[in-house]
Amino acid sequence: MTILDKIIERKKEEIAVSKTKISMEGLKSSEFFGRQNFSLKESIKNKSGIIAEFKRKSPSKGIINDKIQPLEVVSAYENFGASGISILTDNDFFGGSFDDILKVRKHIGISILRKDFMVDEYQFYEAKSIGADAVLLIAACLSPAQVLEFTELAHQLGLEVLLEIHTEGELKHFNPEIDLVGINNRNLKDFKVDLQHSVLLKDQLPKNVLSVAESGIYSKEDFKYLKEKGFDGFLMGEYFMKNENPANQFAEFISDVTNNS
Repeated sequence: MTILDKIIERKKEEIAVSKTKISMEGLKSSEFFGRQNFSLKESIKNKSGIIAEFKRKSPSKGIINDKIQPLEVVSAYENFGASGISILTDNDFFGGSFDDILKVRKHIGISILRKDFMVDEYQFYEAKSIGADAVLLIAACLSPAQVLEFTELAHQLGLEVLLEIHTEGELKHFNPEIDLVGINNRNLKDFKVDLQHSVLLKDQLPKNVLSVAESGIYSKEDFKYLKEKGFDGFLMGEYFMKNENPANQFAEFISDVTNNS
């Protein structure tokens, strides 16, 4: 059993418990459910293209930064030009929670991506109820039919969809309703990083699709390489979060890639 299999198995257990605690109707009555969402897609087109991530830990890296509060970090991300914010809501494997989104939603004016393992329609109502603007769909744990079904549901709720792929076979999960396609530079099964592999996959996407390079961007050189290869967006977390002060690290990074591009 891979780590992804373990995560999905645990996720289904969590969802079953959540459904006993709050109904779909209960989620719909939350204060954020009726809000007008921010567009991640438009922000990527018009700003830095960076989806800056708040992440405490990961299965592959262990603890990255568990000393800092989300509002302090994501406010700086927004102030220094991030196109969007990615916040992990998985607790067991990534140390995240719904509170990490709830605590910052009223304080920032850009899109929040709920980054989690979406395998049940209930989670989309959860995402909307906590103030997320976009959701991640991971091709490795969904069928093409599920991706289409979940994309349609997300759009009904006013959420945008970032589809994550890693293999050539997962290209078949793409459908024209998808807002953004993320290509994970890190293999979810063995955690190896291969930027060139991601470029080859990107080149097989329809030309008008916004592409996002995800994970494994460890330097300004990696960022510039992927930008030169035509990626529109860049989901980055560890590079900033591993620093004692992620806000300063992000500000320095943005300044450098902007002034030297």
